[in-house]
Amino acid sequence: MRILLFLAFLCFSTLTANAENHPVKGETAYPFLLNLPNAEILDNKAPIIVFLHGKSLSGSDLNRVQRYGILYAINRGKEIPAIVVAPQTKGGWDADKVMEVVDYVLEKYDADPSRVYICGMSMGGYGTMAVAGKYPERVAAAVAICGGGSTSQVANLAQVPLWLQHGNKDYIVPMSESKKIVKAIKNFDKDADVKLTIIPGGNHGNVERLFHQQAIYDFMFSYSKQQN
Repeated sequence: MRILLFLAFLCFSTLTANAENHPVKGETAYPFLLNLPNAEILDNKAPIIVFLHGKSLSGSDLNRVQRYGILYAINRGKEIPAIVVAPQTKGGWDADKVMEVVDYVLEKYDADPSRVYICGMSMGGYGTMAVAGKYPERVAAAVAICGGGSTSQVANLAQVPLWLQHGNKDYIVPMSESKKIVKAIKNFDKDADVKLTIIPGGNHGNVERLFHQQAIYDFMFSYSKQQN
Protein backbone atom coordinates (compact mmCIF):
# COMPACT_ATOMS: atom_id res chain seq x y z
CA MET A 1 0.00 0.00 0.00
CA ARG A 2 2.81 2.40 0.89
CA ILE A 3 4.47 1.73 -2.47
CA LEU A 4 1.23 2.46 -4.30
CA LEU A 5 0.76 5.68 -2.37
CA PHE A 6 4.35 6.69 -3.08
CA LEU A 7 3.91 6.03 -6.82
CA ALA A 8 0.68 7.98 -6.80
CA PHE A 9 2.46 10.86 -5.08
CA LEU A 10 5.22 10.82 -7.70
CA CYS A 11 2.67 10.92 -10.51
CA PHE A 12 0.82 13.77 -8.82
CA SER A 13 4.06 15.66 -8.25
CA THR A 14 5.01 15.30 -11.91
CA LEU A 15 1.63 16.56 -13.07
CA THR A 16 1.78 19.43 -10.62
CA ALA A 17 5.26 20.43 -11.78
CA ASN A 18 4.12 20.42 -15.39
CA ALA A 19 1.18 22.64 -14.47
CA GLU A 20 3.28 25.32 -12.79
CA ASN A 21 3.87 28.69 -14.38
CA HIS A 22 7.52 29.63 -13.92
CA PRO A 23 8.58 33.30 -13.84
CA VAL A 24 11.58 34.28 -15.96
CA LYS A 25 12.99 37.74 -15.29
CA GLY A 26 16.15 39.51 -16.39
CA GLU A 27 16.92 37.19 -19.30
CA THR A 28 15.06 39.17 -21.97
CA ALA A 29 13.61 42.66 -22.34
CA TYR A 30 10.18 41.30 -21.46
CA PRO A 31 9.78 39.20 -18.31
CA PHE A 32 7.51 36.23 -18.88
CA LEU A 33 5.72 33.29 -17.33
CA LEU A 34 6.62 29.91 -18.74
CA ASN A 35 4.55 26.74 -18.72
CA LEU A 36 6.32 23.56 -19.77
CA PRO A 37 4.66 20.42 -21.16
CA ASN A 38 5.45 16.93 -19.93
CA ALA A 39 8.95 15.54 -20.42
CA GLU A 40 8.01 13.39 -23.41
CA ILE A 41 6.88 16.47 -25.37
CA LEU A 42 9.61 18.74 -24.02
CA ASP A 43 12.37 16.30 -24.98
CA ASN A 44 11.16 15.98 -28.58
CA LYS A 45 11.35 19.46 -30.09
CA ALA A 46 8.28 20.98 -28.46
CA PRO A 47 6.33 23.73 -30.23
CA ILE A 48 6.11 27.20 -28.70
CA ILE A 49 2.95 29.25 -28.21
CA VAL A 50 3.39 32.89 -27.23
CA PHE A 51 0.39 34.60 -25.63
CA LEU A 52 0.29 38.40 -25.75
CA HIS A 53 -1.98 40.01 -23.16
CA GLY A 54 -4.18 43.07 -23.45
CA LYS A 55 -3.71 46.53 -21.96
CA SER A 56 -5.38 45.68 -18.63
CA LEU A 57 -2.60 43.22 -17.74
CA SER A 58 0.26 45.62 -18.51
CA GLY A 59 2.64 46.60 -15.73
CA SER A 60 5.26 44.97 -13.54
CA ASP A 61 3.21 42.36 -11.64
CA LEU A 62 4.03 39.31 -13.75
CA ASN A 63 1.37 37.16 -12.12
CA ARG A 64 -1.27 39.31 -13.81
CA VAL A 65 -0.61 37.67 -17.18
CA GLN A 66 -2.44 34.54 -16.03
CA ARG A 67 -5.68 36.38 -15.24
CA TYR A 68 -7.03 35.44 -18.66
CA GLY A 69 -5.88 33.72 -21.82
CA ILE A 70 -3.85 30.56 -22.27
CA LEU A 71 -2.27 30.36 -18.81
CA TYR A 72 -5.66 30.97 -17.22
CA ALA A 73 -7.04 28.10 -19.29
CA ILE A 74 -4.15 25.86 -18.22
CA ASN A 75 -4.71 26.79 -14.58
CA ARG A 76 -8.29 25.61 -15.02
CA GLY A 77 -7.25 22.24 -16.42
CA LYS A 78 -6.61 22.83 -20.11
CA GLU A 79 -3.81 20.61 -21.43
CA ILE A 80 -1.69 22.10 -24.19
CA PRO A 81 1.16 20.03 -25.71
CA ALA A 82 3.52 22.97 -26.12
CA ILE A 83 5.82 25.35 -24.32
CA VAL A 84 3.53 28.25 -23.44
CA VAL A 85 5.14 31.64 -22.98
CA ALA A 86 3.31 34.71 -21.65
CA PRO A 87 5.48 37.85 -21.64
CA GLN A 88 4.45 41.08 -19.97
CA THR A 89 4.79 44.58 -21.37
CA LYS A 90 4.33 47.92 -19.66
CA GLY A 91 2.94 49.49 -22.82
CA GLY A 92 2.39 48.37 -26.41
CA TRP A 93 3.99 45.27 -27.87
CA ASP A 94 7.36 45.39 -29.62
CA ALA A 95 7.83 42.62 -32.18
CA ASP A 96 11.61 42.45 -31.71
CA LYS A 97 11.29 42.03 -27.96
CA VAL A 98 8.70 39.29 -28.38
CA MET A 99 11.00 37.44 -30.76
CA GLU A 100 13.85 37.83 -28.26
CA VAL A 101 11.73 35.82 -25.81
CA VAL A 102 11.09 33.20 -28.50
CA ASP A 103 14.82 32.90 -29.23
CA TYR A 104 15.60 32.48 -25.54
CA VAL A 105 13.07 29.65 -25.20
CA LEU A 106 14.19 28.00 -28.44
CA GLU A 107 17.77 27.85 -27.23
CA LYS A 108 17.15 26.93 -23.62
CA TYR A 109 14.66 24.13 -24.32
CA ASP A 110 15.80 23.03 -27.79
CA ALA A 111 12.28 23.75 -29.04
CA ASP A 112 11.04 23.43 -32.62
CA PRO A 113 11.74 26.60 -34.65
CA SER A 114 9.31 25.43 -37.33
CA ARG A 115 6.41 25.49 -34.86
CA VAL A 116 6.36 28.93 -33.30
CA TYR A 117 2.83 30.27 -32.81
CA ILE A 118 1.68 33.71 -31.71
CA CYS A 119 -1.72 34.56 -30.28
CA GLY A 120 -3.16 37.46 -28.37
CA MET A 121 -6.25 39.26 -27.17
CA SER A 122 -7.17 42.94 -27.47
CA MET A 123 -3.88 44.88 -27.43
CA GLY A 124 -2.28 41.45 -27.67
CA GLY A 125 -4.18 40.90 -30.91
CA TYR A 126 -2.52 44.02 -32.29
CA GLY A 127 0.80 42.68 -31.03
CA THR A 128 0.15 39.37 -32.75
CA MET A 129 -0.30 41.14 -36.08
CA ALA A 130 2.87 43.17 -35.44
CA VAL A 131 4.98 40.06 -34.76
CA ALA A 132 3.54 38.08 -37.69
CA GLY A 133 3.93 41.13 -39.91
CA LYS A 134 7.61 41.63 -39.05
CA TYR A 135 8.62 37.96 -38.82
CA PRO A 136 6.49 36.05 -41.35
CA GLU A 137 9.35 33.66 -42.02
CA ARG A 138 9.37 32.56 -38.37
CA VAL A 139 5.71 32.49 -37.32
CA ALA A 140 4.02 29.23 -38.33
CA ALA A 141 0.50 30.52 -37.58
CA ALA A 142 -1.18 33.21 -35.51
CA VAL A 143 -4.52 33.85 -33.81
CA ALA A 144 -5.77 37.33 -32.88
CA ILE A 145 -8.89 37.77 -30.76
CA CYS A 146 -10.72 41.12 -30.54
CA GLY A 147 -7.68 42.95 -31.86
CA GLY A 148 -6.60 44.70 -35.03
CA GLY A 149 -3.43 46.07 -36.51
CA SER A 150 -1.67 48.07 -39.17
CA THR A 151 -2.34 47.36 -42.84
CA SER A 152 1.16 48.50 -43.78
CA GLN A 153 2.56 44.96 -43.58
CA VAL A 154 -0.07 43.10 -45.60
CA ALA A 155 2.55 41.59 -47.91
CA ASN A 156 4.14 39.88 -44.92
CA LEU A 157 0.88 39.03 -43.17
CA ALA A 158 -0.31 37.29 -46.33
CA GLN A 159 2.50 34.76 -45.81
CA VAL A 160 1.27 33.67 -42.37
CA PRO A 161 -1.82 31.52 -41.69
CA LEU A 162 -4.06 33.82 -39.63
CA TRP A 163 -7.30 33.38 -37.76
CA LEU A 164 -8.91 36.55 -36.48
CA GLN A 165 -11.96 36.36 -34.20
CA HIS A 166 -14.10 39.22 -32.99
CA GLY A 167 -17.38 39.63 -31.13
CA ASN A 168 -20.12 41.60 -32.84
CA LYS A 169 -20.96 43.28 -29.52
CA ASP A 170 -17.44 44.52 -28.82
CA TYR A 171 -17.71 48.22 -28.04
CA ILE A 172 -14.11 48.64 -26.86
CA VAL A 173 -12.34 47.43 -30.00
CA PRO A 174 -14.93 47.35 -32.80
CA MET A 175 -14.99 44.35 -35.10
CA SER A 176 -14.21 46.71 -37.98
CA GLU A 177 -10.59 46.58 -36.77
CA SER A 178 -10.34 42.87 -37.55
CA LYS A 179 -12.33 43.25 -40.76
CA LYS A 180 -9.92 45.95 -41.93
CA ILE A 181 -6.92 43.64 -41.60
CA VAL A 182 -8.57 40.70 -43.34
CA LYS A 183 -9.86 42.89 -46.17
CA ALA A 184 -6.41 44.41 -46.75
CA ILE A 185 -4.75 40.99 -46.83
CA LYS A 186 -7.35 39.54 -49.20
CA ASN A 187 -7.08 42.58 -51.45
CA PHE A 188 -3.35 41.98 -51.64
CA ASP A 189 -3.64 38.21 -52.12
CA LYS A 190 -7.07 36.64 -52.55
CA ASP A 191 -5.58 33.21 -51.84
CA ALA A 192 -3.95 34.22 -48.55
CA ASP A 193 -4.61 31.79 -45.69
CA VAL A 194 -6.52 34.22 -43.48
CA LYS A 195 -9.98 33.92 -42.01
CA LEU A 196 -12.25 36.00 -39.83
CA THR A 197 -14.86 34.60 -37.47
CA ILE A 198 -17.50 36.97 -36.09
CA ILE A 199 -18.86 35.72 -32.77
CA PRO A 200 -22.55 36.48 -32.25
CA GLY A 201 -23.06 38.15 -28.88
CA GLY A 202 -19.35 38.32 -28.27
CA ASN A 203 -18.15 41.36 -26.34
CA HIS A 204 -14.63 42.44 -25.44
CA GLY A 205 -14.49 40.12 -22.44
CA ASN A 206 -16.52 36.97 -23.02
CA VAL A 207 -14.56 35.97 -26.13
CA GLU A 208 -11.80 34.97 -23.68
CA ARG A 209 -13.56 31.60 -23.59
CA LEU A 210 -11.96 30.80 -26.95
CA PHE A 211 -8.68 30.10 -25.15
CA HIS A 212 -10.44 27.35 -23.17
CA GLN A 213 -11.74 25.64 -26.31
CA GLN A 214 -9.73 23.42 -28.63
CA ALA A 215 -10.32 25.09 -32.00
CA ILE A 216 -7.56 27.71 -31.92
CA TYR A 217 -4.95 25.16 -30.83
CA ASP A 218 -5.96 22.71 -33.56
CA PHE A 219 -5.67 25.55 -36.04
CA MET A 220 -2.18 26.57 -34.95
CA PHE A 221 -0.83 23.05 -34.58
CA SER A 222 -1.94 22.17 -38.12
CA TYR A 223 0.82 24.43 -39.49
CA SER A 224 4.59 24.34 -39.43
CA LYS A 225 7.16 26.56 -41.08
CA GLN A 226 9.58 25.10 -43.58
CA GLN A 227 13.12 25.61 -42.36
CA ASN A 228 15.96 26.50 -44.72
